[in-house]
Amino acid sequence: MLNTLDHKAPATVSPKRAKEAAPAKSPSRPRVGMRHLLVVALLALAAIGFLSFHYGYFDQQTTPAITAPVTRGDVEEAVLASGTFRPAKLVAVGAQVSGRITALHVKLGDTVKKDTLVAEIDSTTQSNDLRTAQASLANIKAQRQESEAELANAELTLVRQQTVFRNQAGSKADLDSAQASVRKITAQIAAIDAQITSAEVAVETARANLSYTRITAPMDGTVLAIVNQQGQTVNAAQSAPTIVILGQLDTMIVRTEISEADVVKVKVGQPVYFTILGDPGTRYEATLQSIEPAPESITSDSSVTSSSSTTSSSSSTTSSSSSSAIYYNGVFAVPNPDNYFRTYMSAEVHIVLGRAKDALIIPSSALGAKSADGSYAVQVVNDDGERSRRAVAVGLNNNVSAEIRSGLSEGEKVVIGEASATTAKSNNNGGPPPPMGF
Repeated sequence: MLNTLDHKAPATVSPKRAKEAAPAKSPSRPRVGMRHLLVVALLALAAIGFLSFHYGYFDQQTTPAITAPVTRGDVEEAVLASGTFRPAKLVAVGAQVSGRITALHVKLGDTVKKDTLVAEIDSTTQSNDLRTAQASLANIKAQRQESEAELANAELTLVRQQTVFRNQAGSKADLDSAQASVRKITAQIAAIDAQITSAEVAVETARANLSYTRITAPMDGTVLAIVNQQGQTVNAAQSAPTIVILGQLDTMIVRTEISEADVVKVKVGQPVYFTILGDPGTRYEATLQSIEPAPESITSDSSVTSSSSTTSSSSSTTSSSSSSAIYYNGVFAVPNPDNYFRTYMSAEVHIVLGRAKDALIIPSSALGAKSADGSYAVQVVNDDGERSRRAVAVGLNNNVSAEIRSGLSEGEKVVIGEASATTAKSNNNGGPPPPMGF
């Protein structure tokens, strides 16, 4: 009974009603997403366009120029070089004889006068050589005296033989023998005279060698270096060994290395100024006195220093010289009464090629290309910001400032560069740059 009451048979629905009762299908979801992305993209492009227009990011046609005014001032064109201080006179005082240094009478930094005794070398050998030479000279002089006595006796014999022969009491042979004896002894005396001269030269040489053991200063100067100390033995057989080095410091010579690119611009008599590393704020004036005709590297040229140089060695020297920098020495003197400048001190030297005072000047970066007539092109900006091209005559140019001799007036503005795109953007409205994305 319970089953009969609870159980209900399913209702029968017709196909037409089932179709009508079914809910309607919703539209496709992917089609709605594409529309949303398209709207977002359009909004983003509109925002970027607005911000770009607002901040001037696409305003490339109005990029401002960087300008500089035409002013008056001083301009100088100079060649920069490095120099080295050396004493006006620098002498290596050496020994001409060999031996041990028995005494050294100076110390480093001493100021000495000419002919002052600097050092002494053991003179035993030289003294003995002098005594030997003097003894040899005395011996030869004694031989001459002996020959002179023999000559006097031979002359007396000749007179007697001539008298006897005139009286026809003697033979002609005895007379001829007496004459030959006189001539022989006279020739012997002449030979002895030559030996005496040679012996006197030997004595003078020995005396000079003895004097060389006392080394004296060849000039007034300051002892800059002591090369050999007391007690050392020096050998002068092949070269003169240096004992001390003297220099005259009252006047210093500055040897300036001028590159081969600049030496053609430099002339003797041009003004020079320099500074030193220890006092860069002080400027010292001088005048260029000379330019050496060849670089110092000429001393290492094999074709000059060796007569047996071959073509291969010459070619290698040429290639070596061309691959290294070439410098010519410019020389000028500097007074140094207080010894302020020291030997081998460095100097930064400026050789002045030209100076212009109270001239019209512009930055060298404003100059354009050089024309065939020597003029340069510059761009001039007027008060309205309009540019015009103008040819100017340039005088001195040190690559920082250029002297204008014609073509510009004081106060005009010339273009020295173009403002960058970033500068133009940031200067448009003073606002911050727009965001690069969302």
